[in-house]
Amino acid sequence: MRINVIGGGLAGSEAALSLADFGNKVVLYEMRPTKSTEVHHTDNFAELVCSNSFKSESLENASGLLKEEGCKLGSRLLQIAHHHRVPAGKALAVNRETFAEEVSSRIENHPLIEIKRQEICSLCLDESVNIVCTGPLTSGCLEDFLAELFGESLFFFDAVAPIVAADSVDFSRAFVADRYALDGDYVNCPLSREDYEVFWKELVMAEVAEVENFTDRFLFERCQPFEEIARSGIDALRYGPMKPVGLIDPVTGKEPYAVVQLRKENISGSLLGIVGFQTRLKWNEQKRILSLIPALRAVDIVRYGVMHRNTFLDSPRLLNPDLQSKIKRGLFFAGQISGLEGYVEAIVSGRIVAMNVNRFVHGCQTFIPPSETMIGGLIHHVTVSGRSPLKPVYANFGLLPEIKIRNRREKNRVKVIRAQEEMQRFLEGVER
Repeated sequence: MRINVIGGGLAGSEAALSLADFGNKVVLYEMRPTKSTEVHHTDNFAELVCSNSFKSESLENASGLLKEEGCKLGSRLLQIAHHHRVPAGKALAVNRETFAEEVSSRIENHPLIEIKRQEICSLCLDESVNIVCTGPLTSGCLEDFLAELFGESLFFFDAVAPIVAADSVDFSRAFVADRYALDGDYVNCPLSREDYEVFWKELVMAEVAEVENFTDRFLFERCQPFEEIARSGIDALRYGPMKPVGLIDPVTGKEPYAVVQLRKENISGSLLGIVGFQTRLKWNEQKRILSLIPALRAVDIVRYGVMHRNTFLDSPRLLNPDLQSKIKRGLFFAGQISGLEGYVEAIVSGRIVAMNVNRFVHGCQTFIPPSETMIGGLIHHVTVSGRSPLKPVYANFGLLPEIKIRNRREKNRVKVIRAQEEMQRFLEGVER
């Protein structure tokens, strides 16, 4: 049976590579470069359009647990990510260019993957198995097809942070450190109270770019533009992306009043992403506002921040726990279009769907990872326990079944141990 994967982002690339490595012939559809998007810059598969960070690897963090599960499940993209990591403290961050280039090379040179660079506006639902991985930037015509098939689709707005040239940063006014450490991988740009108040006043008055159908009702909370955060109160940024907690300025020996953190975008550190500064400010305003930060007076922005519309399904109403359509057998969804928000969430869901499609085409029953695992908890939330209409979700310990322990850190530690044990049992069952 023909297997089509629609979308060459993180979920689609993972699904295609996984299925091909299982021995299946796959047709991978990607509309770029025939039709581009507001945020993509290349025609590479698995291009990272927002941050270059896959978040923390620590098992004290839900994303760390999810990454561990993805590696145990055999994720191809997480394996590649580790080959292209750049220093980022406890986080797994990658050189976005070389990461996407290796993913693309593996796909293009795989003998069982056929690539078709074209926009897909409809699906052959009775003749093929289809995995839709078009993510947040689903093309309008395919979105119309899905809306007609399922009813109204949903969407929210997402924003991307600027990237700056490292040689434009005044390091005499910045210091390198991680939180609660004397050294590290983050460039920290401190602001005094006076600097911060000027920065805040100018930011809340700055001009934003017009976005079609924009309303803050559709902003995803984890990716709110920093100017929107600022408008909620003068100290909102100091408790958010500009919090100084755990960072000691070596010049003063104290925590700054506020701080802007920059993270390496490549191994050499010549490009730096601004942490938490997703924005929809006009480009000239981005330059002006960032220049108010003492260490960024002469900032050179090499990629401006933008906002774009993200599409996702009302998965509790439309999808089964194996991420297959409730009304169309053989139609699967993975990644952000299913309501899973985040890079690693997209990758691991792509791996799970590939494993299920491999079973489906061979006449075997699909499986569902235990809800006690992080990937199982995520999928259970978006297909079973979450409310309709769905609000996109990322890995967090609140998704896992409750444990009656008051201490939060101890509770999460026990949840991690339980998740690891359940994942091991699940993998043993898969092998059998």
